[in-house]
Amino acid sequence: MNLFTETNLSPEVLKAIGEMGFVSPTEIQKQTIPFISTDTRDLIALAQTGTGKTAAFTLPILDMIDDGSRKIQLLVLCPTRELCLQITKDIINYSKYLKNIKTTAVYGGSSITDQIRSLREKPQIIVGTPGRVIDLINRKALDFSEIQWLILDEADEMLSMGFKEDLATILRETPETKQTLLFSATMNKEVERISKNYLTNPHRISVGSINEVKKNIKHEYYVVGYRNKKEALKRLIDANPNQYSILFCRTRMETQEVADFLMQNGYAADALHGDLSQAQRDTVMKKFRLKNIDILVATDVAARGLDVDSLTHVIHFSLPDDPEVFVHRSGRTGRAGKDGISISLIKPEESRKLKQIKSVTKIDIVEKKIPTGKKIIEAQVAGVFEKLFTEHENLVEFDNELIPDLSAFTKEELVHQMLQLQLREMALYYKDKDDLVDQKFNSDDRGDRGGRDRGRDRDGRGRDRDRGGDRRDSGRDSGNRFRDSGSRDFGRDRDGGNRDSRDRDGGNRGESRDRKPRKNNEDMVRFFFNLGKRDNLKKIDMLEIINKSTEKSRKRPDIGNIEILEKFSFFEVEKGFKDEVLKGLQTQKFKGKDMRAEESN
Repeated sequence: MNLFTETNLSPEVLKAIGEMGFVSPTEIQKQTIPFISTDTRDLIALAQTGTGKTAAFTLPILDMIDDGSRKIQLLVLCPTRELCLQITKDIINYSKYLKNIKTTAVYGGSSITDQIRSLREKPQIIVGTPGRVIDLINRKALDFSEIQWLILDEADEMLSMGFKEDLATILRETPETKQTLLFSATMNKEVERISKNYLTNPHRISVGSINEVKKNIKHEYYVVGYRNKKEALKRLIDANPNQYSILFCRTRMETQEVADFLMQNGYAADALHGDLSQAQRDTVMKKFRLKNIDILVATDVAARGLDVDSLTHVIHFSLPDDPEVFVHRSGRTGRAGKDGISISLIKPEESRKLKQIKSVTKIDIVEKKIPTGKKIIEAQVAGVFEKLFTEHENLVEFDNELIPDLSAFTKEELVHQMLQLQLREMALYYKDKDDLVDQKFNSDDRGDRGGRDRGRDRDGRGRDRDRGGDRRDSGRDSGNRFRDSGSRDFGRDRDGGNRDSRDRDGGNRGESRDRKPRKNNEDMVRFFFNLGKRDNLKKIDMLEIINKSTEKSRKRPDIGNIEILEKFSFFEVEKGFKDEVLKGLQTQKFKGKDMRAEESN
């Protein structure tokens, strides 16, 4: 039984959505469709990502559009190109049997000339991003003087991306008689302000709340210091085989860094962020939808508009600052009635942030231990059998005579040998790896204890291993602090004293009687740096760059770990010098190349 028949939609629309598998309207659709069909008041509709908002506002309007007119009657504004294309695709599908209705998408990153050409076909519906819409208004290619409906979709995201002035400019081009429908996942101060300025006595529909989180999503978190973060990520991916996931990072640089790490370690992964060209973004999105890659590493903004119902996991490589963003991210899994898993990697000093997320969202986020090599292999075995029992495609044709006589093996022996072949590489990887140390962490703590204790092995010694135990560099001292052999020339105090002096036995974190102990990890800030080995950057160069950036200071900053990788690097500097380092880098070049740094988790 198709319960959409109760919404009084036209037979043509019902036929189209029936072919798409629509059976029962979601809660936002139940409340919004009748309202738009019968009421001309403005509307504020609050609902979480993935609840069917596009159908909620599109289906009733399709029934009311005058298909005999060639004027633009519906304008949908949204924050990103991906969401613009997704909404356009949905509207075209919904209007499949409404032959005279045309829909055109306008967005940045594609030929404006081609879009102007498509506008000559006189579409009744425009879906666009604010910047491109304004460009087309200025070129006299868009006329909104007769629109009847204006949709502001993902209004909170548009405002957070800085489209406030653009929205005001576009709204001035529309008639006062239009019906404005604002859809948002949150009702922050900016959304409240724009609704007061541009909506008239709006009706409100709120479906669920941030406290009503999907019950079919299991939430887990793992405590790990940032030096072991990527190794922990690798272990969690290996311990969750057959996953199809989005991994969220805070910044573009971190996104690319993590994606590069995964690809270098043989995972089918790729990055999606704002530094990619439009062609690159399209390629990545296509690969992910076709499941040619099964891990998409993305920023929150870049992932907007990515509509995938079959995600098994969402991984928070970095926690967001806003608890509502945490809910939005997690809500991308567990769709279409399926179960999902949300995994968070938590630094010990992020206890307050985690506590806030748990308090505001009321989500039960359970602490788990980073899996051991043994547990990972057990999970991989289970993953092999999961595929065996669920995937039955016969893509390879061969004669049974090619199968040799296997009577010498019992069933169990044969399965065991096949598993040995399947899992040999992973078993060898984890065979000699140390387990990542459990780090004591209580979400009610202030996080300072976890910050001091991170990086210590069970016997209390400083742990200077990476990727499960391989020593990263022999130049690292017992205090888990890297020092390049050339750093002493650049690490002297103004009085000539060696800032890197330490006792001959290497104890006491490199302290001597005439200097203060080095800063703890929580006193340092870690930077992502855009140059690496391929730019002929060496650690001694990095030290020189940092010192030159802070040369006007009364004292030199304490410099921590420096890692020079192929395409980029990382370095640590005393927190009090963070702004000075960033400013100093902007005034320098390295071998003619611009330098760029960004705080990294």
